[in-house]
Amino acid sequence: MLYCVNDMAVMNAWAKDQGVEGSIIKFYGDPTSAFTKHCGMIMDHPGPQSVGLYDRCKRFALYIDDGVVKHEALAEDLDFDPAGDDFPEKVLPPQMMAAIQKIQSA
Repeated sequence: MLYCVNDMAVMNAWAKDQGVEGSIIKFYGDPTSAFTKHCGMIMDHPGPQSVGLYDRCKRFALYIDDGVVKHEALAEDLDFDPAGDDFPEKVLPPQMMAAIQKIQSA
């Protein structure tokens, strides 16, 4: 599942562009930032924010098993990269798969 602080028109276009329509990968929109706020992932760094109507989301990934968050990864550097845009490696599939495998083998 992939979600973003965007409306579903944007998310559907993104899924189409990525060629994942109809696959197991699902795109969801959070246009009012409700989910983002609930997860505590609003980017509230005092530096410059993106122009927009709603709050920006930090770049993060969750591994959720049966409704329980088992692993959370956050790609932010508060001093240099509060959004996690410059170094997203912490939340990309290879790192998440390694974390999931470690959790499952414990």
